[in-house]
Amino acid sequence: MFQKLKNIKHFSKTVKRIRLIIKGKVQGVYFRHHTAVLAHKLGITGYIRNNMDGSVEVVAEGEEGKLNELAEFCSHGPTGAVVESFERREEEPYGDFVSFGVRY
Repeated sequence: MFQKLKNIKHFSKTVKRIRLIIKGKVQGVYFRHHTAVLAHKLGITGYIRNNMDGSVEVVAEGEEGKLNELAEFCSHGPTGAVVESFERREEEPYGDFVSFGVRY
């Protein structure tokens, strides 16, 4: 048990977690698809989903530099998207993802 807790502590020092809320014309423009493809290329785990209010939410874990690259993409989105607001929050990583996926 002690060893497992020790590994979790080490994990949280090397891996970061962010939550992004993107608002604007961000649904129906393949925002989720393009974000998921980029996250896979960057080795980031987590998910992206559409919210009922028309926004898109991303929860992602990975190396800080890779997360910054993903966040930069999400701040403008793919061709056809119009990002009106972009919120980024740092969170405690849990390590509960094995890949990056689109949630419905």
